[in-house]
Amino acid sequence: MRIVVASGKGGTGKTTIATSLALIAGKSVRFMDCDVEAPNAALFLNPKLVTRKEVGILLPVVDEALCTHCGKCAAVCEFHAIAVIGKKTLVFPELCHGCGSCTLICPEKVISERLAVMGVLESGATVTGIDFARGVMNVGEPMAVPIIRELKKWAPANPPAVEIRDSPPGASCPVVETIRGADFVLLVTEPTPFGLHDLKQVIGIARELGRPAGVVINRDGIGDNAVEKYCTEANLPILLRIPMERRFAEAIAAGKTLVEAAPEYRAPFCALLENIKARATG
Repeated sequence: MRIVVASGKGGTGKTTIATSLALIAGKSVRFMDCDVEAPNAALFLNPKLVTRKEVGILLPVVDEALCTHCGKCAAVCEFHAIAVIGKKTLVFPELCHGCGSCTLICPEKVISERLAVMGVLESGATVTGIDFARGVMNVGEPMAVPIIRELKKWAPANPPAVEIRDSPPGASCPVVETIRGADFVLLVTEPTPFGLHDLKQVIGIARELGRPAGVVINRDGIGDNAVEKYCTEANLPILLRIPMERRFAEAIAAGKTLVEAAPEYRAPFCALLENIKARATG
């Protein structure tokens, strides 16, 4: 069971929901922090990170002494990351997506590849037995997708019963990559005009990818009922509501999860997990 916890807008409580869901899920659970530009789930789950791996993309390296400058590599590159000008083949690393097309199509086989490190993967276990993994992108890198893709492949030897992916915020390519291959998308929003606007964007991605989805309304009680009205019209189930309470904000600021700060929410989160399983498999 692969569950993605996503939100179109940053700061809606996505990580708050994801970390509490992981604690409820039991010991056979893997938590993946896919928000590689600003991973912060470790602040709440406190894993002991013991494994580290550099990741990135493979950039083309052209042997100019053997290159015939036929131009086939440039023609196949849809990102214009390689160009042939006269008797010179130029590579633009900032534009390259590491697809390898130029290497495969080169008739002279004079293009090799080198790893351009974009970040690291880290993994370990929490004291409660959660198998934790995260990606951390190097400052200044333009693309998060390659790191997220490698993080998803970095699976343990024994597949867990539940995999929870804490998605990046927004509705861009990193979110699409995080959702790809998931069984259910849990959308965290807030009852405000901004929350509604961004919820619509992410539900569009989930439905385009054919993933079932449900909603958690965080800070319930503020704003208006426009989010609830939209969910009804869009046939989007509201699976949990969490009110706006000062104690929750204080707990998060202290590095505590929601179910630790408010044990009475353990039962609702258990019900949420069972609801997700039923909807994903039904």
